[in-house]
Amino acid sequence: MTDLDLLLALCQRLLDTDAVPAGWHSGHAGTRALRASTGTHGEVIVKAHRSPERHTQEVHAYRTRIPALEDRAPRLLAATDDPPAIVVTAVPGVPLAGRQLEPEAEQDAYRQAGQLLAALHAAGPARLEPDWIAWLVERAEYWIHRAEDRITASRRSEIRAHMQALRDLAPLPARPCHLDFMPRNMIYSDDGVVRLIDFEHSRYDLPARDLVRLATRIWPFRPDLRDSFLEGYGPLTAIDHEVIDHCAYFDALTKLCSSSSPEGRAAATVTVLDEPHTEPAGRLRPT
Repeated sequence: MTDLDLLLALCQRLLDTDAVPAGWHSGHAGTRALRASTGTHGEVIVKAHRSPERHTQEVHAYRTRIPALEDRAPRLLAATDDPPAIVVTAVPGVPLAGRQLEPEAEQDAYRQAGQLLAALHAAGPARLEPDWIAWLVERAEYWIHRAEDRITASRRSEIRAHMQALRDLAPLPARPCHLDFMPRNMIYSDDGVVRLIDFEHSRYDLPARDLVRLATRIWPFRPDLRDSFLEGYGPLTAIDHEVIDHCAYFDALTKLCSSSSPEGRAAATVTVLDEPHTEPAGRLRPT
C-alpha cells in the first residue's frame, strides 16, 4: 500500500468514509500530506507526522493557540496518535514563495503576515519559565557536536560567544511561536488573503526567533518587505534586534546539520561554515 493509500484510508477512518484523493503533497523533512475531498468538510489536508513529538506540538497548537488566527489558518478536524497524524481544513491558495506578485501586492502580503505573527505571539500569556534561553544554549552545544568538522574551531568559538551574549540577555519572556515562519508556510489566495499553515514546530519560545529567517534570508534583498512586515507586526525593540542577531548563528548551525541529514540532503547543499565572518545578513537597527 502506498503512502497515498494509507493517508486516504486514514481520512476515511477519521472523517469521511467517502473521501477521495484530490492531490498529493510530498512535504519536507519526512512529513507527508494528502489533499482529499470530503462531503461534509470540502477539501481537507491529511498530514502524517515524522515523529510523535512533532505530532503532539501541532495538535496542541491547533487546540490552544491557532483559534486566535480565526479564518486565517486551517482548523483541526481530527487527530490520531497511532499513527501520528491530523486532518485539517484546506485553505485556498498557494504558498507565497511560489507566487509572482507585483511589488504592491507582495508588500501587502508581508503586511498581512506581520499581523498574523503578531496575533500568534499574543495567543498566550508571556512566560519566564522554563528558561528558553538556557535551552537554546544547550541545544547549540548539541548541534555544534553534530556538525563535527563541518565547522572550523574559530566558527565554533564564534557561535559559543553569541550564545553567551544571548544568555546575558536573560531573563526574556517566551510567547507562542511558529518557528518555521517562512513564505512556504504563508498561503496566498487569489483574493489576496494570506493564511498561515504548518504548526508542527510551534511552541513557546523567544518571539524574535520567528523573525530570524526573514531577517537573514529575505529582508537583506527586499527592505521594502521588511518595512511592510513591520507595519503589520509592530516595531522591534533593541532586545529583539539582539536576539535576532545572536539566533542567526543558531539558525545557520541547525540548517547546516539538517541539510546533511538523509532528508535534508535531498533539499539542500552542505557547505562548511569557515568563511570570514561578517554580521548576519540583514542586521536590523532599532526603529
